[in-house]
Amino acid sequence: MEEELRRAAFGDSPDLDVWSALASSNSRARWLAAVVLGGQGHYAAAATVLDALRHDPDPVIASLSLSTRASHHRQLGAHHLARALDGAALARLQTTGGGDPDGIDADSARTDALLGLAADSLGAGRLHEARRLLARIETHGWRSEVRKGWVTAEVELASGQAHAAVAPAERAYGVATSRKALRHELKSALVLGTALVVWGTPDGSTRGVELVECELNHSVTKGLHPLIWPSALVLVGHAPTVGAVAIDRATEALSCVLRRADPVSRRVALDSPWVPSGLLRSGEPPNADPQMNFLTD
Repeated sequence: MEEELRRAAFGDSPDLDVWSALASSNSRARWLAAVVLGGQGHYAAAATVLDALRHDPDPVIASLSLSTRASHHRQLGAHHLARALDGAALARLQTTGGGDPDGIDADSARTDALLGLAADSLGAGRLHEARRLLARIETHGWRSEVRKGWVTAEVELASGQAHAAVAPAERAYGVATSRKALRHELKSALVLGTALVVWGTPDGSTRGVELVECELNHSVTKGLHPLIWPSALVLVGHAPTVGAVAIDRATEALSCVLRRADPVSRRVALDSPWVPSGLLRSGEPPNADPQMNFLTD
């Protein structure tokens, strides 16, 4: 079962049905299932599992569960809620150790928590703090390399330095692609495509739109709703021929994500400046600028 769950969480099958794994007696299997469910936008179901696993006797699973729950909060604009969870994730780790191919170990869990704190600082507008955290982070394995590339690129975008966001986004895309980690590859394509279209060079814009269009189509096919709505919003301002379709896709995906969220996350998301919840009221994206921090994982 674990091999199949790893393929769903970190490999080529992010659309796998993992619901039966929630009843497993193995805490690692339940955490992997929660990761998959979060990627599919089933935030409330994932939250139930993760909130229980945060008390797991295995400090690595407990820490990773806290970090994963924090990531889901960030995706819905609740950076202030995520920060406390990321801090708790860091505090749970009292030992070191690595070697797991997908980062299910103490060293990678520590990196996940620190990357989460950097992303939380970014969401709060504390860019210097985010940069300081990124500077002290050592990556352990492919997954932390990819996630560090995302957060680094997003800090540069938030700083108005889109050209500087391209290189870390490109590195993340290359690593995820080489690992055949489809969900991470699609998220990396979104981050890289966003950096390219915001930078705005002719060749870069063309490639960026192509990357995001391709990523959006794959995300729709695989049912990865948390990637669909930000991808669609990037295209609204940069690919006029798909603008109307993109608005419809963004509205449908965001509605689906919020319906599947727990009540606290849903309420926070509707009030968050990072989530274009106006889509659900008027059909118009109030914050469709891709420099907005709706990318952070």
